[in-house]
Amino acid sequence: MNHKFTRRSILLGAASTLATPALLSAQQYVPSQPAPSRRNSSSFVTQDWRDHFERLGKGVIVADTTSRALHYWNADGTDYRIYPTSVPMTDELTKRGYTEIVRKKVGPTWTPTANMLKRDPTLPKFMEAGADNPLGTHAMYLAWPAYLIHGTHDTRKIGRRSSSGCIGLYNEKIAELFEITPIGTQVRVL
Repeated sequence: MNHKFTRRSILLGAASTLATPALLSAQQYVPSQPAPSRRNSSSFVTQDWRDHFERLGKGVIVADTTSRALHYWNADGTDYRIYPTSVPMTDELTKRGYTEIVRKKVGPTWTPTANMLKRDPTLPKFMEAGADNPLGTHAMYLAWPAYLIHGTHDTRKIGRRSSSGCIGLYNEKIAELFEITPIGTQVRVL
């Protein structure tokens, strides 16, 4: 047999080798089942504040639990930011609707709710601010009792269903959002 290697045969062979992993994963997708969720910024659903609020007021936040993203607009709409988030573990833990930021705290302390203690009796009854605190470095309290937008020291939680009801951000992102978000900012959790 005479094997002649041409530039075209080498390029086609390399292309087929590189395409194999994508073809294999495409073959695993079943159209009758939901597509697997993606956990990067390209899976964020675009939001427009006008779809949720009549006016900007002091600013608005839309926390989209489906695409696991928090959308922020300032009071005049010139500053729009989007952040990846963690979201509640289950729909039963997810409170949806309209609320607002009523308090902000750098170095928040943490007291688990009665329901958290019921689900996990090994939790401490109280935790000071610090590296082990599940609220991270900053917290913004909502008008709903026990619901917050806060940071996390456990970066594996971002992009996942991992909270007991709160919306979590990377510590550096909650610090950024904390600085630009006034008390009275309107919030909608979808």
